Amino acid sequence: MEITRLLLRQFRCFEQAELHPAPGFNLLTGANGCGKTSVLEALHLLAHGRSFRGRVRDGLVRRGQAALEVVAQWHGSDHVPHRCGLRHTGSQWQAKLDGEDVQQLGHLLTAVTVVSFEPDSHSLVDGGSESRRRYLDWGLFHVEQDFLPTWRRYSRALKQRNALLRQRDPGLQLDAWEQELAHTGEILTHQRETHVANLQPRLEHCVQSLLPGVGAPSIRLQPGWRQRDLGLGDALLLARERDFALGHSTVGPHRADLRIDLDGIPANGLSRGQTKQMALALILTQATLLAETSGHWPVLQLDDLGAELDRNHQDRAIAMLVRSGAQILITGSEPPPCLISGLTGVARFHVEQAKIERVS
Repeated sequence: MEITRLLLRQFRCFEQAELHPAPGFNLLTGANGCGKTSVLEALHLLAHGRSFRGRVRDGLVRRGQAALEVVAQWHGSDHVPHRCGLRHTGSQWQAKLDGEDVQQLGHLLTAVTVVSFEPDSHSLVDGGSESRRRYLDWGLFHVEQDFLPTWRRYSRALKQRNALLRQRDPGLQLDAWEQELAHTGEILTHQRETHVANLQPRLEHCVQSLLPGVGAPSIRLQPGWRQRDLGLGDALLLARERDFALGHSTVGPHRADLRIDLDGIPANGLSRGQTKQMALALILTQATLLAETSGHWPVLQLDDLGAELDRNHQDRAIAMLVRSGAQILITGSEPPPCLISGLTGVARFHVEQAKIERVS
């Protein structure tokens, strides 16, 4: 995937700004707070339905304005041009894709594929389970056709079971929704397990390139219940009394996690710098699998690379990115030395006073 034009209107500090990225490396520099990260946020919003810094209503709409707009033009490996636009008030959205109204946001997210490495990406390794579930499910969304309908069925059944638990209703409705929850939850778990198995060999390659000598990586799905002992249906039945007391479901794929080890030792014991590198390895692993499955790389975004990684690790990351051939957007207050001295053809942009100007 290659973005050829990105237009922002009423997005954070930008009244209106436009970026025309080059096919390979694109470097956006400027002072802190000038809006560099906002450019990456806008593209991330089109691909994920949210910013990597929170929800739309948490400050993405420019102060005093009713809504933001983001428009993108791109082409894939087939070189067919595409265009999409998203208008968002913070509570309501409207979107178009190739001139047609988008009825479900998932249709837009399927078309635009972007992965982002940013300062909070370390939470993939040392944070809570929600970020790792989101990581797994975004990848599945793009490589497994049946994932989204299964996830929707599971989410609906979970919502209904939780409502019945709060009503303390142990009747036939609860039995029926538990059957649906167990059925879709088992399918969802199988899809996740298959995805994790596909990620494993690619993660080994990424870690070897980015963190040589740190140990052999392994990832394993923790499904959200004691799967070795019983199926999800039995687990839900055994948890009923506790769930009635709490008013919500305590077992199932919504409680799943991804266990990340290095030589059998949990990766959350890594140093801060190693944790960032491990998070980058996970993100690039996901992008690699998507590229091999779909036939084209997603757009890769790295926010404030110079602040997140030291010079040696920057060099390793850039070398790996060069081999990918993907379109890459990198931000920083100063140009990373490895991009200035080691590469040719880097498109450079300067962001200042809510304007984006190409400088080389």
